[in-house]
Amino acid sequence: MSTKPKHPNLEYPELYEQNTQPNDTTWAHQRSIWAAWVLSYCRAHKIWKLQLSDALETELFYNRNLNRRFKQRDAAELLEHMAAEGDVEWEGVGKATAIVYWRKPEEWANVIYEWIDNSGQKGSVLTLYEISEGDLTRNQEFHTIDPYVLRKALDFLVKRGLAQVFGANEEMGVKFF
Repeated sequence: MSTKPKHPNLEYPELYEQNTQPNDTTWAHQRSIWAAWVLSYCRAHKIWKLQLSDALETELFYNRNLNRRFKQRDAAELLEHMAAEGDVEWEGVGKATAIVYWRKPEEWANVIYEWIDNSGQKGSVLTLYEISEGDLTRNQEFHTIDPYVLRKALDFLVKRGLAQVFGANEEMGVKFF
């Protein structure tokens, strides 16, 4: 029986069936494999936020074929390490939900601006909804981007003088230069 998920480009980490190691060097290696797996999995599924308790029941942390799962304590430690590396950011207090940066906000800024440039949107005003959910972005990697991640990406463009954000909350708009 296969231990791999149903996604052809993803493979479970080689150490999936093992618990975390007490040896720091081994755990550091194992943790880097797991971090890469989490980022790859989230990218393939366009997961922007991980709620730890829910994620523990998915193939991300639970291999039903082997009947093995990552313990909540180990998954929390993994996400804490990923937060220190800038790959996730905890949302709110309690560290129950992590925003996953399978691309960093600055990278998203570059991807979005490249689309703006290539699609002739410079000088246009777009709402955040149009960028994240609009028909024009349906085939873009950033389609469905989490609003928080989008705002962080736009902050980079504003700092570089490539965009201006105005309005508030649901009515936010962006002009690109």
